[in-house]
Amino acid sequence: MTTTSVAGGFARRSRPWPGLPVVRAVVRALLGAAATALAASFLIYAALALTPGDPVDQVVGQRATKEQRAAARAQLGLDEPLPVRYVHWVADAVQGNFGRSITYRQDVSGLIEPRIATTLTLVLLAAVIIVVCGVALGAVGGLSDRWRPVIGAFVGMGLSVPAFVSASILIGIFAVQLGWFPTYGAGDGFADRLRHLLLPAVALSLGWTAYVAQMTTAAVREQAGKDHVATAVGRGLGRGLVFRRHVLRNAALPVMTASGLTVAGLVAGSVVVETAFSVDGIGSLLMKSVTNKDYPVVMAISMLIVVIFVAVTTLLDLAQTVLDPRTRTTGGNR
Repeated sequence: MTTTSVAGGFARRSRPWPGLPVVRAVVRALLGAAATALAASFLIYAALALTPGDPVDQVVGQRATKEQRAAARAQLGLDEPLPVRYVHWVADAVQGNFGRSITYRQDVSGLIEPRIATTLTLVLLAAVIIVVCGVALGAVGGLSDRWRPVIGAFVGMGLSVPAFVSASILIGIFAVQLGWFPTYGAGDGFADRLRHLLLPAVALSLGWTAYVAQMTTAAVREQAGKDHVATAVGRGLGRGLVFRRHVLRNAALPVMTASGLTVAGLVAGSVVVETAFSVDGIGSLLMKSVTNKDYPVVMAISMLIVVIFVAVTTLLDLAQTVLDPRTRTTGGNR
């Protein structure tokens, strides 16, 4: 919105601050992320409360008397209505208090913290594999008619094979038959940890690498067919220079979005892979806690996954706002 002022008989039109659309987009994205995380926390909390089974059984057993069960229920805070319990949980979670584990009888935060480094290392390795291999394969598939069918076959196989099947195949070939990698654990020390987590990272990244390769192939093929690319080639520019300046640069935004979404989904995908390789991360802890109906641990890890996903997608949205001129001029409305 512009404003006018009169100074010395002349009307002057003042221009709005150029960065105002970006600020509005940032504020809108942050508010949306907070609302999404809050709504997800309530849905997860309510779903756990309505899940069949009683957490009290993990504390006093199924043969406990009514008095013992009532005392355990009061100790766990389960004697209050669901909305009241949820408000108490949010108030404690904001302060970093996620309660005590029913199974392990210790603070949930202390239970999760040692395992976060293992999961983050696994996710980081998988993310590097996905971005490097996915973008490289997609670029080749988008430019080369000879290699496009081969890469297309890899994409189809990668998208159709679940992570637990990939994990089983990799364990059978590279760990059991060839003996190149260990079959379980996260290792000690940097080099040993990389050796232990490389095979799980490959299993975790195969499907996502195929997805990024597919998106990159489509983006590169679309940009390579543009008129300005043909003009640049006709002017005698080298193929490498044309690819970097006119193809890859314009295809970077959808490729970045696809890569970011895969990284956001890796933490959730690590649940299956960590269980298959017996890696003691937050994914395997989540599976054990679900089996044991350890709801405080399940709630904390589920929210951690939600927060990571929301944070990454919000950063992607903000990056698009900053990098895309059309988004800047419209204030983020697409």
